Amino acid sequence: MAQQAKDGEAVIIKKYANRRLYNTSTSSYITLDHLAQMVKDNVDFQVIDAKTGADLTHTILTQIIMEEESAGEQMLPTNFLRQLISMYGNSMQSLLPGYLEASMEHFRENQLKLRKAIEDSIGANPLAQIAQRNMEMFKAAAAAFVPAATPGREDGKVAGESDELDTLRQQMADMQKKLDQLAK
Repeated sequence: MAQQAKDGEAVIIKKYANRRLYNTSTSSYITLDHLAQMVKDNVDFQVIDAKTGADLTHTILTQIIMEEESAGEQMLPTNFLRQLISMYGNSMQSLLPGYLEASMEHFRENQLKLRKAIEDSIGANPLAQIAQRNMEMFKAAAAAFVPAATPGREDGKVAGESDELDTLRQQMADMQKKLDQLAK
């Protein structure tokens, strides 16, 4: 959909008085949903007022959050919102943006670590490995039934059929041994 502007610069989105948003890199009008998808796709953009040139990015991102919160499952707890509002005008207000950014970055790092740990644990899981081998055997068995007899074979067998069957038999025997070991 939307791509980064040339040389890694932010895509410029112009907001007109009629509330329409114009993506200058694709030369097309877009919606807040498009901008939300650009955020999810890590496309950097800047929203500017077409008439004054003022930076409206913060306002538009806040508007996207408000629409997301009202349209689906709410992510921001009411108590958090109350505490956030109470910070406006507080002497600690200037510290909060940096703290929230660092917290979100830490959360994302932990999310990636957790995802990797789950993927690694599935890879080390004997049952997952057995399921993977079962799929491989199923695919090999399905391929054995494909009528693709090679020319020049008078017995009607597919080339390499006995080798495939021997391999399948060996894999089945190995699987049975592993299942017996797991059952103990």
